Amino acid sequence: MSWQLELEHLPDLARGAALLGSGGGGDPYVGRLMVERALRQGARVTVWDLEEVPDEALVVPTAMMGAPTVMVEKIPAGGEGVHALRALERHLGREATATMPIECGGINSTMPLVVAARTGKPVVDADGMGRAFPELQMETFHVFGVPGSPMAIANEHGDVTLVTAHDNWAMEWLARGITVRMGGASLIAEYAMEGATVKRVSIPGTLSLGIRLGRAIREARERHRDPIEGLAEALRPSGYGPPRVLFDGKVEDVLRRTTEGFVRGSARIRPFTSGPPLAISFQNEHLIAEVEGEVLAVVPDLICILEAESGEPITTEGLRYGQRVRVIAITPPEIMRTRAALEVFGPRAFGLAHDYGAVAEVA
Repeated sequence: MSWQLELEHLPDLARGAALLGSGGGGDPYVGRLMVERALRQGARVTVWDLEEVPDEALVVPTAMMGAPTVMVEKIPAGGEGVHALRALERHLGREATATMPIECGGINSTMPLVVAARTGKPVVDADGMGRAFPELQMETFHVFGVPGSPMAIANEHGDVTLVTAHDNWAMEWLARGITVRMGGASLIAEYAMEGATVKRVSIPGTLSLGIRLGRAIREARERHRDPIEGLAEALRPSGYGPPRVLFDGKVEDVLRRTTEGFVRGSARIRPFTSGPPLAISFQNEHLIAEVEGEVLAVVPDLICILEAESGEPITTEGLRYGQRVRVIAITPPEIMRTRAALEVFGPRAFGLAHDYGAVAEVA
């Protein structure tokens, strides 16, 4: 059933999206403020349930591309997503019926809402990652054979580039270079699909899941309870596994660099009691968590760092020395754990010498 996005949804959505971002996807705070401003000015955003999308509809996902650290200083002007969408519509010779997120994590849960508020188009309550990933081919859309290009890339000056690539890896490579030259962050429109295809290749209900997760963290804090129980309840009907607590400790080191359009680095967390530290490596998103070579969680599991006291998710660009944190892992839906999916965004796709354990059969 379709529903209207309201102002009171936004803080919970931003919090839940930061969790689903697995450390990456960009801080959703800026996108939240942009949507909030549009709603206060009278815009309305209608969210469609995935099954409500007409088979003949044209759905064009919109998103931010680039390094999350860049977004700390290079705030969007607000119209970039619309410029990208309109350019792709002109190229296709057809108006989009709706937009949707490519990923439900971080700022990319909110940027399609900005586009929807500015254009009056509905947003589909689904995405192609079920979390956040750093590269454009790392989507269930790609796993099921949907071409990502033609795509449009726009910046805050109104510059727009169209990319048509022979495959989705080439699209990522070309778009990454353009985004770097646009200052390290851009807004994109890609993976244009018919409604029937969207229903076949998407992960359903991830926007509403973000709201539920954010609400669970907030209500746990208000009631002075551990948020893990609330998160488990919110995840239960979603197809995700329950949260697993991996580690409690204090951040003692963060190495972070912005390079080639990504944020790459690592963090080390020292336990509150005695014992060896937890090491986390990331490329925009957290990829692997291990203690003295023992892997506790690895991509595509969501590895999330929470403030120990409040339960607030911490993004990679927000991670700081001395923070007291709790690290959890969440198993993603089965569609993201098939053998075909793991070839695209499993551990070895990131150059990690590990295999993912919970492998489902190819759908």
